[in-house]
Amino acid sequence: MRYATLLAFAVLYAFATVAWKLPPAVGMVYLGASALCFAAYALDKSAARAGRTRTRERNLLLLGLMCGWPGAMLAQQWLRHKSVKPGFQMPFWGTVGLNLSAFAWLASGAGQV
Repeated sequence: MRYATLLAFAVLYAFATVAWKLPPAVGMVYLGASALCFAAYALDKSAARAGRTRTRERNLLLLGLMCGWPGAMLAQQWLRHKSVKPGFQMPFWGTVGLNLSAFAWLASGAGQV
């Protein structure tokens, strides 16, 4: 399911780039935010194993909402972190939906004043 979501986003991004002339900077924002989000998940996983202070879940969700959700998905799969916790997964998928909705709305030009 997760890889299918990432593939669907890649297709949506490619479509937006061609049809709506999406600037390349948007892709750079997603890549940078995803790398940052992946690192945050990795640090939290490390802290969990070592019994250190953890990253707040709302901070992980916020990073995902701010274009980092592709990195969060990869971290959940590759690091096996927060991947099955229902109390985290529901809000996580909500942030993915919000981000994708905002992306489609803004990329289509509907969000321009």
